[in-house]
Amino acid sequence: MVSAVRKCSRISVFCFCGSIFSASAFAITQEIRATYVPDPANPQSNKFINQTPQSGYCGTYPNDCRRHNLMGVSLPLRFTSVQAIRPESAERDGAMFKMPAQWRSLTVRNIVTGEAETVEMRIGGFGTRYVLSDTASNLTGVSGDYEAHHALWVRAGWNSPPRPCEPGAMASYGADFYRFFWFTPAEAVCSKQSAFVIPWMSYDYLDVGYELRTPNPLGMSAGIYAGELTYGLGPGQDIDAGNNLLPDTSSLTFRVLLDVQHVLKVDIPPGGNRIALVPQGGWQAWLQQGRKPVRLFRDQTFNISSSSRFKMFVECQHGGAQSCGLRDTEGGGADAQVFVSVSLPDSITDDAGQPVRHRPLTSSPNAPGFQPDRFLDRTAGTLHFEIPRDYVEQMLQPGQARRYAGNVTVIWDSEV
Repeated sequence: MVSAVRKCSRISVFCFCGSIFSASAFAITQEIRATYVPDPANPQSNKFINQTPQSGYCGTYPNDCRRHNLMGVSLPLRFTSVQAIRPESAERDGAMFKMPAQWRSLTVRNIVTGEAETVEMRIGGFGTRYVLSDTASNLTGVSGDYEAHHALWVRAGWNSPPRPCEPGAMASYGADFYRFFWFTPAEAVCSKQSAFVIPWMSYDYLDVGYELRTPNPLGMSAGIYAGELTYGLGPGQDIDAGNNLLPDTSSLTFRVLLDVQHVLKVDIPPGGNRIALVPQGGWQAWLQQGRKPVRLFRDQTFNISSSSRFKMFVECQHGGAQSCGLRDTEGGGADAQVFVSVSLPDSITDDAGQPVRHRPLTSSPNAPGFQPDRFLDRTAGTLHFEIPRDYVEQMLQPGQARRYAGNVTVIWDSEV
């Protein structure tokens, strides 16, 4: 009797409770969480899904951020001027921003195995609310809130940022504040020159629109991966608002958590755990004409669902390394050997990228691995069981009835 079982990966349960903000005056940490769970309805999708709740501008206007592939968070960062902003002020002494718009890399590691992967991140947009020391109308002498905010700055208000920054679709304002959002397709200074003296000014918070590039989850082991990327805040740092408007914290850290939840499931049809090995065309030629068969074999199909690398090997009741022994249950006969091999779906390849066809299975747990190139959901494979001719010659003797049996356990192991 040949039986087949599967060995599936361990399941770890984690609970994430909201975003993390450090109360320290020196740093802020924002958690970003993304998960990969195979989706049978969309097996071609091998991407992480960002689970971080959106907030700030991108939370309010997600479609505007989505056209730039951005997700957004609002951070408790405050910038305050240390001197008046004047029409003749140098760029760095006025209102300016320079954001880390280029891709930067961070390493995430499996918190159990230490396996490392690379994540890339960029800041593709930012926004805040500037607050003035007085109403825009009092500072400019222009009536009407919108008109006064527009007149306060040279050429145009903050709904029209200088290149390379691009405006968000929505903005809002009041007598002494203006809320805006700018996209940053390139890493460069975007500044506004005041047309009037502004004795004091602040930014109340910082909305950040970010984009992630995550690794291919099919090549990652199941589990939680964690890593951090830190941006410096202040003059000459990664997030730079000039020499005048200074931040109340020194750094901003994004802690990235990737949760990989793989699937490895094998279904064998009813009765598939009892394998009867027979000649090609059955036993009639042997029983009626005495012609010994060339081989005894059986092909057993199975359905596999897999999103991760796995390996296969066998455990034998009666020993063996390259094959498993079968014993003569009637006594007196020599042991026979059954060889097991496997053929896998086309989208599963070996370490060399080759298709898996009649690949021999041994009893070594260090067997080479197999890698799917997408999530497979109940895709057919075949186990091949065969007793070759040399053993068939010994097993079949005229006038002697014999029965050979043994257990072979086939293991699909995702713990590669």
